[in-house]
Amino acid sequence: MTDRCPLGTRRPLGSVGRHLPHTTQPEQLSGPMSPHPARKGTHTKGGTMHLQTSFVGIDVAKATLDICLRPCGERWSIPNDEVHMTELVQRLQQLQPVLIVMEATGGLEVPLAVALALAALPVAVVNPRQVRDFAKAVGILAKTDALDAGVLARFAESVRPIPRPLPDAQTRELEALVARRRQVVEMLTAERNRLRTALPSVRPRIANHIAWLEDELHQLNDHLQYAIHNSPIWREKDALLRSVPGIGPTVACTLLAGLPELGYLDRKQIAALVGVAPLNCDSGKLRGKRSVWGGRPQVRAALYMAALAATRCNPVIKAFYQRLREAGKAPKVALTACMRKLLTIVNAMTAHRTSWRFGLA
Repeated sequence: MTDRCPLGTRRPLGSVGRHLPHTTQPEQLSGPMSPHPARKGTHTKGGTMHLQTSFVGIDVAKATLDICLRPCGERWSIPNDEVHMTELVQRLQQLQPVLIVMEATGGLEVPLAVALALAALPVAVVNPRQVRDFAKAVGILAKTDALDAGVLARFAESVRPIPRPLPDAQTRELEALVARRRQVVEMLTAERNRLRTALPSVRPRIANHIAWLEDELHQLNDHLQYAIHNSPIWREKDALLRSVPGIGPTVACTLLAGLPELGYLDRKQIAALVGVAPLNCDSGKLRGKRSVWGGRPQVRAALYMAALAATRCNPVIKAFYQRLREAGKAPKVALTACMRKLLTIVNAMTAHRTSWRFGLA
């Protein structure tokens, strides 16, 4: 691990990006329009106050962690293990950066993100696609772990995503159970499809695996219900969600685990977060088709099934769907609109803690 470079000094002339001005006045970033606190200063030997603007990018791999600081440009790599991770957290606590950014890498980033958040450091886990598009926009086409760390640090400095609050241990456990249930369901579907065309010599093995998966799915369902009923907050939210015709236990669990912002955002924000808000595609006089994409695919998939059921058993959603179809909307367009309406309803119900029976029936 290298020594920390002096903060507030000019970066090398060959580095990418703008230079940080050498000034004795700290730059003010705090205020009602900024999600980050004001940057602090640090004293040198001569007593001069330099601007401390530290943005950290961390590229997480299975074996290593690549770290880059901006604007000084310092880079280093450490093994991805508990000992070095603890040392990294301690060093970043001394540095007190404005923002730390990592990519979501299929769960590899979770231990470090938890450690940084528990140390009260501002950390944001962002979508890799967004970071890659940013790299292409600034002309960085090559891709290595060290380059990715630099791109993440530059992304933190330029875009400044707002750090998402760390889920508590119970929420992380519920997320893990919901994810495991989804994996078991996918394996069950694959094995049942294989059983149809399997040769007699392997069919008993596939049948045994299907039986084991069905038993595992049953145990996961019980564990999920036990986890929800043991939490007063989740128990109340689960009861509110399941009071809506069309929302069953699986959809309720998915919303609880995958959408903790439910009830805390307005209808436009929650729709954009899930990925059911129509996006424009216009240019000049051209008016392109609106489409939905991005967001949280697991939540959106669960919401799709809930909306599909609601068009048959929920009087509000059923009437809304029929009205859109009579107006000439395509079935999938009308169903997507029902997904958004259903999400808006459960978001308002959760915010006001009102059940479907008393609030909407």
